[in-house]
Amino acid sequence: MADLDALLADFADESAELERLVAPLDPAGWRRPTPAPGWTIAHQIGHLAWTDEVATLSATDPDGFARMLTEAAPRVTTFVDEGAEEAAAAPPAELLRRWRDGRAALVAALRAVPEGAKVPWFGPPMRPGSMITARLMETWAHGQDVADALGVTREPTRRLRAVAHIGTRTRDFAYTVHGRTPPAAEFRIELTAPDGALWSWGPADAEQRITAPALDFCLLVTQRRHPDDLAVRVAGADAAEWLTIAQAFAGPSGAGRAKGQFG
Repeated sequence: MADLDALLADFADESAELERLVAPLDPAGWRRPTPAPGWTIAHQIGHLAWTDEVATLSATDPDGFARMLTEAAPRVTTFVDEGAEEAAAAPPAELLRRWRDGRAALVAALRAVPEGAKVPWFGPPMRPGSMITARLMETWAHGQDVADALGVTREPTRRLRAVAHIGTRTRDFAYTVHGRTPPAAEFRIELTAPDGALWSWGPADAEQRITAPALDFCLLVTQRRHPDDLAVRVAGADAAEWLTIAQAFAGPSGAGRAKGQFG
């Protein structure tokens, strides 16, 4: 993946693109439902703001982050949604300012992490580059929910590479979430980038193969589209099974999106 400065710049650009969608909305627009059941546009932005703040806490105060996890343990299945709900209740201008300030604080915090160090997270500790890649992925994915709510089609960019990278790296995690044993053999994943270049992961001679436009693969691994609605081609039973459970995000698997939901 790219170096930290490049990833931080991509995170800033992805966030700015999403901000351009939501900043002009009136209060009714912020309350517009998104494809995520029960979540409005305000919930989507509130979730991003809350998670950016938690990521900043992990980078600047590991002990405070550990205390937060301990306090949240009795609400392990709900406390993330509670963060989004609390943030969404704020007036739009306040929420927008909170999200903007939180992004800036996170960038500064990750820049200050000593070289070679990792920061704690809900799963294994991560280096700053992995942390900001995960934040970029979530910003893009929740931005897709906002775009869908507004009926906006976003132009795919090279930033999709970060989303796709997490999608490939979380293959075994997806199996674990579903109580299954990951295949021993690696997959070959070949994606056509927005500019026509080829992005690839895994051995070139792998029997299990997935090929797709980068956008479609990213929509799949973030569960923003049903696999049957995407131009994803697969070779091999293991790879075909993975497409039904793939998820680039942490936490329990969601219901995803219904076949044909977006026409």
